[in-house]
Amino acid sequence: MVATVQEAPAGTLDDVHVMAKTLSALTQRSSELNTVAKDEASFLSENLSLSLLHMEANNIAEIYTAASNIVEAISSILDTPSNVSKNNSDALLASLNNVQSALLAFKTANEEPTIIREAHVKLMVNRLTPDRLHTKSVHIANCSCPSFSLPKLPPDSLPSAEPVDIRMLSLDKNPFSWNERGNISGVIGALSLSKTDGSNIVVENLNEDIEILLPRPVGEEVKTSLLDLGNYSTTIIDLSSANTTLILKMVPSIDPLPFKLFLGYMDYPTDSNHVAMTEMPHQGTTQEERYTWILGPEDLKGNSGVHYLVVRPIVGPGIKSINASLSITPIMAACQFWDESVLDWNSYGCRVGIKTSSLATQCLCKHLTFFGSSFFVTPNLVDPSRSAELFATFADNPVVVCFVGALFGAYLLVLIWARRKDVQDATKVKVTVLEDNDPTDEYRYLLCVSTGRRRGASTSSQVIITLLGADRKSEPHYLTDSKKRVFEKGAVDLFLLTAPYSLGDLHGIRLWHNNSGSHPTWYVGNVMVEDLQTQQKWHFLCNSWLAVNMGDCSLDKLFPVSTETDLKRFRNLFFTRTCKDFSDGHLWFSVISRPPSSPFTCVQRVSCCFSLLLCTMLTSIMFYGIPTDPSEQTLDLGHFEFTLQQFMIGIQSSLIMFPINILIVSIFRNTRRRETSCCKNRVKAKPEALDQSSSSETPAKNMDVNVTLETVIMDIARIAHSLSSSAKSNLPFTEPWFGPGQEDDINAALSAVDDFIKQNNKPSDTSQFKSQSFPVQPQLTEGSESLASGSTDESIQMKSNKAQYLYRQLCQIDKELCLLGPSGFHNPHSYSQAVQQVQDMKGFLEEQIIKSSSENLDECPTTKLNTTERTKSSLKKRLCCHGGLPWWFIFIGWLLVIATSVVAGYFTMLYGLKFGKKRSISWLISMIVSFFQSLLIIQPLKVVCLALFFALVIKKVEEDDYQNVEFVGNTRNTGDFRDQQTVRRDSSIYKPPPPADIERMRRKRILEQKAFSLLMEILTYMGFMWMLLLVAYGQRDPNAFYLNEHIRNSFTENIPDSMGLGDVFIWAETSLLSNLFGDYPGFITDGNSKLVGNARLRQLRVKKKSCAIAGPMFQFVPDCRAPYSWEVEDMGSYDPGWNYSVRSNISGGVSSPWSYQSQAQLRAYPVWGKAALYRGGGFATELGPDLQNASSTLEYLLRNKWMDVYTRVIFVEFTVYNANVNLFCIVTFILETAATGAFQLSSQLHSIRLYHSPGGLHIFVWAAELIYLLFILYYMFLQGKLMRRLQWAYFSSVWNLFELSIILLSWSAVALFTKRTLLGDRDMDYYLNHKDQFASFFETATADSQLRYLIAFLVLLSSVKLWHLLRLNPKMNMISATLRRAWSDISGFLLIIVIMLVAYSIVSNVIYGWKISSYKTLADALVTVISLQIGIFDYDEVLNCSPILGGLLFGSCIVFMTFVVLNLLVSVILVAFNQEQMHHKPSDEEEIVDVMLEKICSLFGMGYKNAKGSVGPKESRTSDLNSKNMLKNDLQTRDNKL
Repeated sequence: MVATVQEAPAGTLDDVHVMAKTLSALTQRSSELNTVAKDEASFLSENLSLSLLHMEANNIAEIYTAASNIVEAISSILDTPSNVSKNNSDALLASLNNVQSALLAFKTANEEPTIIREAHVKLMVNRLTPDRLHTKSVHIANCSCPSFSLPKLPPDSLPSAEPVDIRMLSLDKNPFSWNERGNISGVIGALSLSKTDGSNIVVENLNEDIEILLPRPVGEEVKTSLLDLGNYSTTIIDLSSANTTLILKMVPSIDPLPFKLFLGYMDYPTDSNHVAMTEMPHQGTTQEERYTWILGPEDLKGNSGVHYLVVRPIVGPGIKSINASLSITPIMAACQFWDESVLDWNSYGCRVGIKTSSLATQCLCKHLTFFGSSFFVTPNLVDPSRSAELFATFADNPVVVCFVGALFGAYLLVLIWARRKDVQDATKVKVTVLEDNDPTDEYRYLLCVSTGRRRGASTSSQVIITLLGADRKSEPHYLTDSKKRVFEKGAVDLFLLTAPYSLGDLHGIRLWHNNSGSHPTWYVGNVMVEDLQTQQKWHFLCNSWLAVNMGDCSLDKLFPVSTETDLKRFRNLFFTRTCKDFSDGHLWFSVISRPPSSPFTCVQRVSCCFSLLLCTMLTSIMFYGIPTDPSEQTLDLGHFEFTLQQFMIGIQSSLIMFPINILIVSIFRNTRRRETSCCKNRVKAKPEALDQSSSSETPAKNMDVNVTLETVIMDIARIAHSLSSSAKSNLPFTEPWFGPGQEDDINAALSAVDDFIKQNNKPSDTSQFKSQSFPVQPQLTEGSESLASGSTDESIQMKSNKAQYLYRQLCQIDKELCLLGPSGFHNPHSYSQAVQQVQDMKGFLEEQIIKSSSENLDECPTTKLNTTERTKSSLKKRLCCHGGLPWWFIFIGWLLVIATSVVAGYFTMLYGLKFGKKRSISWLISMIVSFFQSLLIIQPLKVVCLALFFALVIKKVEEDDYQNVEFVGNTRNTGDFRDQQTVRRDSSIYKPPPPADIERMRRKRILEQKAFSLLMEILTYMGFMWMLLLVAYGQRDPNAFYLNEHIRNSFTENIPDSMGLGDVFIWAETSLLSNLFGDYPGFITDGNSKLVGNARLRQLRVKKKSCAIAGPMFQFVPDCRAPYSWEVEDMGSYDPGWNYSVRSNISGGVSSPWSYQSQAQLRAYPVWGKAALYRGGGFATELGPDLQNASSTLEYLLRNKWMDVYTRVIFVEFTVYNANVNLFCIVTFILETAATGAFQLSSQLHSIRLYHSPGGLHIFVWAAELIYLLFILYYMFLQGKLMRRLQWAYFSSVWNLFELSIILLSWSAVALFTKRTLLGDRDMDYYLNHKDQFASFFETATADSQLRYLIAFLVLLSSVKLWHLLRLNPKMNMISATLRRAWSDISGFLLIIVIMLVAYSIVSNVIYGWKISSYKTLADALVTVISLQIGIFDYDEVLNCSPILGGLLFGSCIVFMTFVVLNLLVSVILVAFNQEQMHHKPSDEEEIVDVMLEKICSLFGMGYKNAKGSVGPKESRTSDLNSKNMLKNDLQTRDNKL
């Protein structure tokens, strides 16, 4: 635009007007103006103002229009978020000065001022004689703008013989914001005087003050303190700046009230130590003057911050107190002017006046220029000494106190729940000693099994694990705990697994389960195995399903050990860190998802949350409502803006709140449990070991008494089994049962064990020993090869561990043989040989152990701690040396929690009582919204961003440290274990399920899931249909039909089908007015319906000579008036009687029935009539508000022939409200003519409900609408997943398109519902503000109609979708298949039917369209022909018109259409149905239906037998129970034999 102006500058006033209007339009969106655009707009406004100043105009009105546009553009430029630069400021102020000069050019002395009002700029100019300058104040009427009261000016400063020009500006935005000093926060006002030639009149150094009243910005609050002078007399005032004036406004309860005021800085003042002191009341004529104390910056001695004001009553002798009160309102303000010499704000020559109040600042100055005020509002302070007074107002303002009290009550209830959760978690933080561990096994492994957090991740199956090491693999172990549930969602379960000796480096684990229980699927997360002897850890990142219907559908999997690279992958680090931060790091979320092993208990977390919430509330209410400084620079970051003040408030809040809360959390997290010191544990270690050893001897002795030959045989067999499981070749015996001659067998078995020990402990290299004795089992998957090439030291240590294990077992055999003695053998020689064999093997093993270690084996280790006790001892040593705070720090943490909660809660209540009820509610709402925004959005984003940082940058693998754990498990004697070991290992749970069983379970599970999904789909859709029908019928009212009929019949009774112009006027004067204004004022007809606003008459006309006349008839018909169309519509403006007006085609300020008004002016919309589509504009007039005025208006229109031969349509529009049925009825009567001179009357009535019914039914409808939206979101989620999976194939299914259509129509209905609500509110607001005008609800009614149509189609489509849900019915499936088979033929016949219908409709329209109304248009003819096919037809009207032609035409239509084509169509469908019966394939979902029916029957305890004769769930359950009982009896029998 700048380039255009430079190329073609404004040459005329019209050019300036157009350019100014364009500039105003371009600057409307001020937030989109950048710095360059703002500069160009400022300079362009200056150029336009200069052009305006030098243009010649006829009157001030022409100048005023262009000047208003320029001022509007300047207002938009000032409204930009960023500060205005100095160049911009100079250009804008010069523009305003030029505009004022241009307006003053047409002013005469002592007339009314010329004012321009825009959003942020108000401008006033006037011309007065000098004697009238001081008679009244200079201000802008009806505006919150500055006011100037001038004193009598010196005569030598004013011109003697000419008037004085007054120029005044009021700016809401600071034009000098480029200068950041001054702290201007109020309205900027400017007043200057000039001569008629434009030269300035200097006004300065006056003897009397110029009084300037500057209004205070909206939103700033001034706090009032009420002091009871009988009890206390102190209040706190916080001065935000040292360059401000403090005004203390006081109102005593009694007048006069003498007292002294002492002001102290940072301390309570005394007689000798104070900043300022005065005695009240002062001298003055009014109470305000007597009880106002003004302290300027010099009185305050340049101090800023907290000041203490003490009020000391002056009483007579012997009087200690008085019964009086004093309210004190501190106001801080400053009066500054713009000093153009130094380009800065200055306060010289200006002072704050005594009339300064909370609404305006009174400035008293000696000169004229730009003036500004600055308000420094006291921050939110509260005086604890006023607690009693504040709590006395509880009845008036209980909001915050009740809320804080409710928080304390809720905290106590949550504390009870948290304590119970801690007790439950305590049972989970235990290491379960597996029941199938061998008590003689000495090597211990800690298993940490994490279950995933996915839906359905927990399992009820029996889980088995096998550790796969480099040297050997462990026995399968059943992971279970009889005292707690294991493998729950998100849980971490700890197990202690034992082995005879080390397995070597673990290369993998094998997991499987038997798919039993109600929820057998299991999502295993991570598994960690720790060697408790060497503290070496192996991690296994499983993250997969063990299920027959999820993942890769497997129940048995091998997982290789994870390398360092696997652990440091982004996926593992990110999800591990995120889960840990949400479950443990996030203070609020961790209350529910706290790890049971964490020392930070749930009770402590709830208490920390409570303390944090109260501290947050305190800091929020401390800084709530502090007004922002408008002059402060705003930092714009896209859609986010903040100022330095907001930034500092955030820092101050954080410094107040977070340090103490972080300290509390750190104390609770890092405090150790109350246990004995390490030194005490060391001292007591030996006695405890001795006690446990002695206690273990007693059961050993009891066992020794029962030693038999059979016991010894079982122990030898167990040793042989442990050796053979890790050897390449088994020993020559495998059955642990010996027959007659068992002594020889014992000797042979001992010889075989001796050979095995010596063979595998030959003097050879370590690697050979290792490869022979502990071969790696080839059980791992591809890619997890053995890494058994360990170091020599590790091999020697492995050899030593195995030798020590064998040595301890042989010591046990030796002891048993000694206890058994020769009497237990039939042959004493066999006994001696067995003892000698055992001694030889012990001696050999001693030599091997001594070679590899320095352990003293002079005595057999007969007294040893069991596995559980030794594991406890080792973990206690680790825990004992673990760092942390002393146990007594827990009391400090609780003391801080109680102190912060009580103090924060107390002061929050005081602030709430001080705020008042309205402000307290406002603060409470904002605080709750801010809290949940932080809790649900900001803090989770912080967690995710922190996890991303750690996963991408830090890449550190964090390991869990399980310290506070206990050991649980069954402690049984070795003999008891021996009796059950064989049975346990032979149990079916220790064997992986075979593939055939897995496939059978998988198929059964998939069928059950499909059946469940089908049942849920049916039930969900039934609920969806129910909600849809509730919504559909909640949008309509059966009374709407009766209301419409009543109004239609009242206004159209006894009206002929065709009327002339005179009849129209007669109908209007009689039926229309008599029914429009009934017996009750403001009501129509019988007094039940209230007339909303006025009624309106609107007509559309055509232009004169709007059609061509046939040549021969031109001399007989001089004028032709065409039918209505948009091209010939008359849109001019006339004088009464349709005479051409001098102001033709120029709209006036007041609407006239003779002037055309546009659609926007009339708030109307196009209307479909019977003859044409009519525009929303026209020539309109209103009828009302009573019968007398309406009759006068009609008489005026009739007298001036408002309706004539050029009128084509007349609309009578009004709206009524019937409170009995709570319905609005929008009524439109249409009288239209097709240029024939006859008017046909039709009506359009639409009843809507804009207000909900006062009863409780609307709440039920609201709930149904909300639930329906939830259903739509649910179906959107399902269809989105399906669309993502099928991609383009999704659109090939008809039912998918049905679902998509329902979703789209539903959201369209939501949009229309919102639009109707907004339009209804808009129209009602217009009516409430313009009750004496016509209120148009047409757009609201249109939106309501569209909404009803959409809901109707939704019900139709949703009902058709029921067909899809009935697809499992064989008959419905047959019908669907028949239609699919015959669709090609059906489509052909449908095309033929359409062609024939169109052909007969065209013929009927051509023949009968001019004489029979049923065929007057093609659409009417088509409807009539279709009605003929279903038997709805008027034969008489056709036969009376033309019997022969009509009989032939419609007879042939019946024969060809009904007898031939339609019957052929039915035959095609029947043939296809017959073929489908012959070749029909049953649906794949019939089996799903059987499973679903089985489940339903089992739910009610009934048996079910499907079509194939298979047993239902009841019989199946009985057979399962029988098989389980048989298995149990078999195991019991084998146990008895052993």
